[in-house]
Amino acid sequence: MSDTRIERDSMGELQVPAQALYGAQTQRAVDNFPISGQRMPAQFIRALLLAKSAAVKANIELEQISAGQGQAIVKAVEQLLAEGFIQHFPVDVFQTGSGTSSNMNANEVIATLASRVLGEPVNANDHVNCGQSSNDIIPTTIHVSAALALHEQLLPALRHLVQVIESKSAQVHQYVKTGRTHLMDAMPVRMSQVLDGWAAQINGAKSHLEATLPSLQALAQGGTAVGTGINAHPQFAAGFARQLSALTQVEFTPGQNLFALIGSQDTAVALSGQLKTTAVALMKIANDLRWMNSGPLAGLGEIELQGLQPGSSIMPGKVNPVIPEATAMVAAQVIGNDATIAIAGQSGNFELNVMLPVIARNLLESIELMANASRLLADKAIASFKVNEGKLKEALARNPILVTALNPIIGYLKAAEIAKTAYQQGRPIIDVALEHTDLSRDQLEALLNPEKLTAGGI
Repeated sequence: MSDTRIERDSMGELQVPAQALYGAQTQRAVDNFPISGQRMPAQFIRALLLAKSAAVKANIELEQISAGQGQAIVKAVEQLLAEGFIQHFPVDVFQTGSGTSSNMNANEVIATLASRVLGEPVNANDHVNCGQSSNDIIPTTIHVSAALALHEQLLPALRHLVQVIESKSAQVHQYVKTGRTHLMDAMPVRMSQVLDGWAAQINGAKSHLEATLPSLQALAQGGTAVGTGINAHPQFAAGFARQLSALTQVEFTPGQNLFALIGSQDTAVALSGQLKTTAVALMKIANDLRWMNSGPLAGLGEIELQGLQPGSSIMPGKVNPVIPEATAMVAAQVIGNDATIAIAGQSGNFELNVMLPVIARNLLESIELMANASRLLADKAIASFKVNEGKLKEALARNPILVTALNPIIGYLKAAEIAKTAYQQGRPIIDVALEHTDLSRDQLEALLNPEKLTAGGI
C-alpha cells in the first residue's frame, strides 16, 4: 500500500501523504516553506475553524450553499474541534503573507471530512470557502483569535494577579520599608503602598486591553478579495458575525470599513502596543521582587521568595528568584514581538496587508505567555513571599534620608548637613539631629517616625 496519493489543484498533480486530510495546496505550502518548523498557533486554527462554521451557517441561511453540504461542513468542523486538529495543519508560520496557505489548509481538511460525512464530494474552494477570500478570512481570524485569547486567557489572568496583589497588600500593610529612587535610599513607604502601586499598574494595563476589544471584535469578513465583497452575498457579513457570536459567546460585528480592515492591521498593532505596556508593567514588578529578595545576606533581603528549586549546579544552598526571572524573559519576548508586529503592520500594500501570519503568531504568543506568567507570578511569588521585618527596621534606623521630614523646621541646608554627618559616621539620624538642632528626642522621634512619614504631608 502506497504511503502517498495523488491530489490535483489548479497547478496540476502532486503527491500527498496517503493518510493526510489536506490536499494539494497544503502540500505545496509544506514543500515551499520549510523555514521555521513553527505551525500557526492552535488558538488561530481554532478561530479559523469557528469562522468556517459561522460562514457556512450564514451561507445556508442565505441559500448560497445546499443544506446537505452546509451541515456536512458544520459536522466536519465540530469533529475537528472535538478530536484535536493541530496535526492536520502543518503549514509554517512564515508562508504567503496573506495566509492563503493556512486558509486552503483549513478548506481542504474540512472538505475531506465533510465529503465523508455527506457521501459525495464537498469542494474546498466552492463550498467550504463560499463567500470568502483568504484576504478577509485571515484578518478576521486574527481579530477573532486575539479577542478570544484576551477573554479566555489574559484578562482573567490579570484579574487574578490584581486580586492576589491586593490580598497580599492587606497582609503586609503593617510593614514599613526604605523607599528607593535611583536605587538609592529615599523616604520610607509601607509595603502595602508598593503593592498597591503594582495593582494599579496591572489594572491600568487591563483597562487599556479591554478598550481595544470593540475594535478587535469588528471584523473584515464580507470584504472578500479587496474589500468590495465580490462573490459574497450582501447580507453575508452580518450573518457571519451573528453566527460567530453565537458560537463563541463573544459579540462580533461587521467592520464599518472593510477596505481598512483588509488593507491594514492597525487594530493588531494597537493591541500589540497595549500588550507591550502590560509586559513593561510585569517586568517592573518582577524586577522589584528580585531586588527586594536579593541577598539574602549581602543584598537588600527585605523579602524571601518561595524556594522552588536549587539555584546552582555548583553552589549548595543557593536559591534564585526563578519566577520573576521567567516573567522578565516573557516581558522581553513580548516587547520583541511588538516590534515585529509594528514592522508587519507597515506592510499594508494597497488593498492587502501581506504579513498576516506573523502578526497572528506574535499576538497570540504574547497573550499566552503573559497569561501564564501572570498566574505564576501571582501564585508562586507574590502570594507566598515572606517579609524580613528585621532587615526593614535595620535599614530604616540607619536611613539619613528621614531628615527630609525636618526640612520645614530647620531648612534644607541644615538637614543636608545632618544627613551627611550621619552617613559619614554611620550613626542613626535621630542621634545626629539631636546634637545639631534644638529639638528634643521626643520631638525628633515624632517627626522621624517612619510610619508617620509614609502618610505624606507636613
